[in-house]
Amino acid sequence: MIPLPAVLVVSTALFCIGLYGVLARRNAVLILMAIELMLNAVNINFIAFASYLAPQQFVGQIIAIFVITVAAAEVGLALAIILRLYRNRGTVNVDEVDLMKW
Repeated sequence: MIPLPAVLVVSTALFCIGLYGVLARRNAVLILMAIELMLNAVNINFIAFASYLAPQQFVGQIIAIFVITVAAAEVGLALAIILRLYRNRGTVNVDEVDLMKW
C-alpha cells in the first residue's frame, strides 16, 4: 500500500498544474482540460483518504464516481458553449471573448 503522504503530494502537484492551467491559459478548451485535472486531483484525495480511514468501505470510490459524472456533464455543457462561441466569434480565446452579446 502506498503511504498517504505520497499520494497527497501527487494529488497536490496535479491540482497545482491544473490551477496553473486555469490561470495562465487563454484557450477555452485548455482551461477546460485544466479544470478536469483539478477534479481528478480531488478524486485521488477522496480515494486515498477513504482507503486510509475506512478500507472496508467504498465511500471514497462512490464519491469519486459522482464527481466523474458531474465532470462529464460539465464538459458536455462547456464544449457546447465553446462550440457556439467559436461559431459566433470565430475564436475560443477567452481574452478576445469579453462579452456574451451578439
